Amino acid sequence: MAIVRRDPFRELSLLRSQMDRIFEDLVGRGEREEWGKVSWFPPVDIYETEAEIVLKAEVPGVDQEDIKIKVEDDTLILKGEKRVEKKETKSENFLRAERAYGSFQRSFTLPQTVDKEGIKANLKKGVLTLILPKKEEVKPRQISIQVEE
Repeated sequence: MAIVRRDPFRELSLLRSQMDRIFEDLVGRGEREEWGKVSWFPPVDIYETEAEIVLKAEVPGVDQEDIKIKVEDDTLILKGEKRVEKKETKSENFLRAERAYGSFQRSFTLPQTVDKEGIKANLKKGVLTLILPKKEEVKPRQISIQVEE
């Protein structure tokens, strides 16, 4: 029986190369349909107050008409597209291009406490704000105490 030495660094190197290969398959390595077009997801903050749930999504460079918001059953769907700016600059003239363009879609499960008919949206300075009001029966209410003498 031969003695085989275990090399943890070799195993780590193998793991790294496998992860690199998976990442390249996911993102693509210059094999995109159109230059600069990738999948991206706008980052979102969600917080709750007594009267509503507020969802804020960063969508810089996305025009209002390129954003669609809809509610299907108990799911809020936010989808849109950030279009490539039409300029005379060709892709081979760029020294660096880090901004992502393309379609996006985010889905959020709505709690039963949300009044789906009262949802409002506002776009200001690249931030999309959705106000999801709570139903009246679930809003907290103050109960007064009667004092008997």
